[in-house]
Amino acid sequence: MQQSNKLSETLSRHSYAFAPVLAADLNADNVCTLDFTAANTLLQQTDLQDTAAFNAAVQKMLQAKGATVGVGGYLEDRFIYRRSQHFDVASESRNLHLGVDVWLEAGTAVFTPLDAVVHSFADNDNFGDYGPTIILQHELEGITFYTLYGHLTRTSLQGLQIGQHFAKGVKIAEVGPYPENGHWPPHLHFQVMASMEGKQGDYPGVATSAEKDKYRQLCPNPNLILQCRHLA
Repeated sequence: MQQSNKLSETLSRHSYAFAPVLAADLNADNVCTLDFTAANTLLQQTDLQDTAAFNAAVQKMLQAKGATVGVGGYLEDRFIYRRSQHFDVASESRNLHLGVDVWLEAGTAVFTPLDAVVHSFADNDNFGDYGPTIILQHELEGITFYTLYGHLTRTSLQGLQIGQHFAKGVKIAEVGPYPENGHWPPHLHFQVMASMEGKQGDYPGVATSAEKDKYRQLCPNPNLILQCRHLA
């Protein structure tokens, strides 16, 4: 886990170096944090298996705060994954969110924050899964790490090649609409990984509470890159 701690320190030192990940100002006044824990009574009363109803609830949450963009979720204990059997394990449900979600309009452009190589990509086409997903590989101070972009458009994967280079700040994808984005209200799942652990086109974005310490080390806070004041 020493490499993971070193990655967090390195990302902190390079806070000036990152390009925006989205074509949206995450420090603007129209951005707010959203709560997806069991304390959210609106979501408790929503049929989360009905993606249109789920989306309407997210819009209502944004409107209640006078916002058009919602952020949050890193290490948040969420109940919303009960909507999908994809997150069930034998002994305990996966409910601990490992990335940051940015809830905003489908079609919003997604950019790489640093020079990158395409590590892998896939359409994780299960209900409640990532949908179209891109994983990029980066290097800072000799440390290799990865960023994951989930819930994209299917067209984002067209023509993509493993090993393809992207310069910092180049558009790589767009935020996808439902149902092609894994049947979610439109948002970007952004996650940082110190190691891919041999995985291709996919990486856990949700873990069990018992795995919290492990994944906190493997997946540093994405806000080290996003630098959203609302998540500080």
